[in-house]
Amino acid sequence: MLAHFDLAQIDALHVFAGLLVGFLVGLTGVGGGSLMTPVLVLLFGVSPTTAVGTDLLFASTTKIVGSAIHGTRHSVDWSIVRRMAMGSVPAAIVTLVLMSQFGHPPRAANHTLMVVLGAMLVLTAIATLFQKRLAAFARAGVPEPVEGEPAPSAPGRTILLGAVLGVAVTMSSVGAGAIGVTALLMLYPALRVARIVGSDIAHAVPLTMIAGFGHWVIGDVSLVLLVNLLIGSLPGVVVGSLLSTRSPDYVLRPVLAAVLLFSGYKLITG
Repeated sequence: MLAHFDLAQIDALHVFAGLLVGFLVGLTGVGGGSLMTPVLVLLFGVSPTTAVGTDLLFASTTKIVGSAIHGTRHSVDWSIVRRMAMGSVPAAIVTLVLMSQFGHPPRAANHTLMVVLGAMLVLTAIATLFQKRLAAFARAGVPEPVEGEPAPSAPGRTILLGAVLGVAVTMSSVGAGAIGVTALLMLYPALRVARIVGSDIAHAVPLTMIAGFGHWVIGDVSLVLLVNLLIGSLPGVVVGSLLSTRSPDYVLRPVLAAVLLFSGYKLITG
């Protein structure tokens, strides 16, 4: 990748976009796909197919770091990760094959992706806004989680969730963050939130990597754009994470949900 990149290809606006999105991801915990892909499409005029493919590799790189941190803190339930991957990885591969076969002509493919992406952004906005209420509803009457206890078994529904996320993330790069966490909170209400988040991040690594590599193979990734975004996002994630404990959640969630809703609306109607 770096062999095809030199300093003359650094674009300040793309680096700034990566910095801003990385900062918001670290600050709010919402997946980068929900923010980066609409920024690339709506503000920079990048085609939806290229935006999705590039963002998937962008997300896989950033989530490797997050997954490593959660792994060292023992906040990953690997049984959940395996179950989700059993559904998501095959679903992602099948979706990539279908996209490579029926993704032309480009205008039709782009229109379909914009509608799917817009719908996923709307769902992400709803999940972001009502995540805590949904989790509280699912946990009603459930005993407090005990540290170190294994997750209760819900293999079939977890595999199905993985398959749904595999299709959604491969087509739109959105869904592995807020939607995945919200669904897992409903499936495993007795599990601590930290383990839910850690398991979701760990699962997103192979999913986004496989989906991103598939988009690269079919020509939907801009390596120059990817490097520019990573240059900005890595320090942005660090700064956002350091400030996250000082940011009022009751302000951030409605604002973020409003931005996602507006972006989804623009993509669907555009």
